[in-house]
Amino acid sequence: MNLLWLTFFLPLLGYVLLAFSRGRWSENLSATVGVGSVGLAALVTAWVGMDFFNHGKQAFTLPLWTWMSVGNFTVAFNLVLDGLSLTMLSVVTGVGFLIHMFASWYMRGEEGYSRFFAYTNLFIASMVILVLADNLMLMYLGWEGVGLCSYLLIGFYYTDPKNGAAAMKAFIVTRVGDVFLAFALFILYNELGTLNFREMVELAPQHFAAGNTMLQWATLMLLGGAVGKSAQLPLQTWLADAMAGPTPVSALIHAATMVTAGVYLIARTHGLFLMTPEVLHLVGIVGAVTLVLAGFAALVQTDIKRVLAYSTMSQIGYMFLALGVQAWDAAIFHLMTHAFFKALLFLSSGSVILACHHEQNIFKMGGLRKSIPLVYVCFLVGGAALSALPVITAGFYSKDEILWGALASGHQNLMLAGLVGAFLTSIYTFRMIFIVFHGEEKIHAHAGKGITHHLPLLVLLVLSTFVGALITPPLAGVLPESDLGHAGKTTLEMASGAVAIIGILIAAWLWLGKRTLVSAIAKSAPGRLFSTWWFHAWGFDWLYDAIFVKPFKAIGWLLQRDPLNALMNIPAILSRFAGRGLLLSESGHLRWYVASMSIGAVVVLALLMVLH
Repeated sequence: MNLLWLTFFLPLLGYVLLAFSRGRWSENLSATVGVGSVGLAALVTAWVGMDFFNHGKQAFTLPLWTWMSVGNFTVAFNLVLDGLSLTMLSVVTGVGFLIHMFASWYMRGEEGYSRFFAYTNLFIASMVILVLADNLMLMYLGWEGVGLCSYLLIGFYYTDPKNGAAAMKAFIVTRVGDVFLAFALFILYNELGTLNFREMVELAPQHFAAGNTMLQWATLMLLGGAVGKSAQLPLQTWLADAMAGPTPVSALIHAATMVTAGVYLIARTHGLFLMTPEVLHLVGIVGAVTLVLAGFAALVQTDIKRVLAYSTMSQIGYMFLALGVQAWDAAIFHLMTHAFFKALLFLSSGSVILACHHEQNIFKMGGLRKSIPLVYVCFLVGGAALSALPVITAGFYSKDEILWGALASGHQNLMLAGLVGAFLTSIYTFRMIFIVFHGEEKIHAHAGKGITHHLPLLVLLVLSTFVGALITPPLAGVLPESDLGHAGKTTLEMASGAVAIIGILIAAWLWLGKRTLVSAIAKSAPGRLFSTWWFHAWGFDWLYDAIFVKPFKAIGWLLQRDPLNALMNIPAILSRFAGRGLLLSESGHLRWYVASMSIGAVVVLALLMVLH
C-alpha cells in the first residue's frame, strides 16, 4: 500500500508531459501518455486493493509531507485508504481509464488532441487527491482541481462563444458551493482545532452538544458544497449546459468523477451529519425533489446528451436520498453501479453522435439499430440499468437498496418520490432509445471501429448487468451499518420492478405505436405550457437571471464610471470653483474694486442697522 501515491502521481506526470509537449507530439504518442498514465494508475489501484484485502481491510494512512504549517495550523499531505476511499478510487481510475481509451478513438483528428488528454489527466489526478485525502483541507485542494478542469474541458471548443459561456456558468455556479464548503472549513477548524476526518468525528461528540448551532451551520455549509458539485437543487443549473464539452468529458464528469464528489463528501463526514439529524433529513429532501424535477425535465429534451445529463442529476438525487435516510451503503453502491451504466450510455451517445456526423437532436435520427447494432445493444443494456429493470441489471439492485432504506427507516414520502422518479426514468430513457434506434431511418450512420471503440463499451456493458451488482464495496467499519431487516423488501422489489416495466411499456406504446397521440398532447395548450416549462428546466435559469444576473449587470452599469472616484474628486472640484471665484476679485479693474468696496460697505451698514 506504500505505492498509493502513484495513483495521483502517474496522471499528474502525464499532465505535465502533455502540457510541456505544447501539442507537438503525434496523436499516437499523446494517446499513449494520456491513456497509459491512467491505465497504470488503475493497475496500482488494483495492487493496493489486493494488499488492502490481504491485510484484513484495515484502514491505512500514508504520510507524505507537511503541506503547510502556520503557527498552530498544520496540514499534512497524507493519503488514507479504507473501504470507502478504495471504492471511489477504483471507480475513478477504472472507469476513468475506459473513458480515456474511448476518448483516444473519439478525439482523433480534433484540434487540441494532446491538450484534451492533459486536461483529463489533471482531472483524474485532482479527483484521486480528493478521495484519498485524510483531511478536509487536502480534499479541498482536489475539490478545486476538478472544478478548474471542468471549466477547461467544458469549454474545450473555446472558439464557440456558447461553449465558453457554458464553461463559465459551470465554474461560477460550482464556485458558489465551494464558498459554502470553505465556510465549513473555517467553522470546523475554529471549533475543533483540526480538519482531519478521523479526529473531527472523534472530537465532535465531546465538543458539541446535541442540537449545537455551530455544528448545524457547519453541516449546512458542507451540504451547500455538496449540492454545488453534485448539481442538486438549487445549484443544479450548470449540469445540462456542461454538455458543451466533448462527449468523453461528459462521461468523465457525470459517471466517474466530479458529480459524485458531493456524495463522497457527505459520506466521509457522516459522523457530523448524524449529530444534526435535521440537516441530514434535508439532504434526503433535496435529493428527492431534485430527482423528480430532473425526471420531468428529461421527458421533453431533444438533445441526446441533455437527456442523459438530466438523468445524472436524477440519479445523484437518489444517492442524496439514500444519505438522508442513513442508507449509507446503498448510496455508495448506487454511486458505483451508476458509474458503470452512465459511462456506457455517454460513450454510446458519443458513438451515435460521430456516426450521425455530429448530430445530437434525437428527432433527426431514427432507425439506427441496423447500422450501429453494437451501440444499440449498449443503449438497451445501459438504458435498462438506468431504468432499474428487475434482476438482470445492476441498477435494479442498487436502486432497490435505496428505496428499501427509505421505507424501512420510516420515510415513506421519500420512498414514493423514488418510485415516481423510477417511473419517469424508464419512460424518458426508452423514449430516447425508441426515437433514436427505431422507426424510419432519417440519417445514414457509420459504425465505429477499432478496439479502442469496442473494448470500453463491452466492459461497461458487462458491468451494467447483474455482474456489476456482484461487486460489493468493502464499507464495513467505515460507514454505519443499518439493520433494516427484510420484512416487506420482496414486495417493494416487485413493486419497483413493475414500475420500471410499466414505464418501458408506456414508452413503447407512445413512441413505437402512438406517436400521433404524443404530437396531439404536445400541441395542446397544456402540453405546450408544460413542455416549454420542463424543457427550460423549470425556469431556474430565468429565475436566477432575474434575481442575480440582471441586478449584477445593473450595478455594473452604475459603477462603470467609478462613482467612488468621482466622489473623491469633489474637494478638487470645489477648490477649482473657489479658485475661479477668487480670480474674479483679482481682475485688475479699478471700477470693479470701487464697486465691490461700496457694495461691501452698504452690506455692513445694513447689518448694523438691522442688529441695532
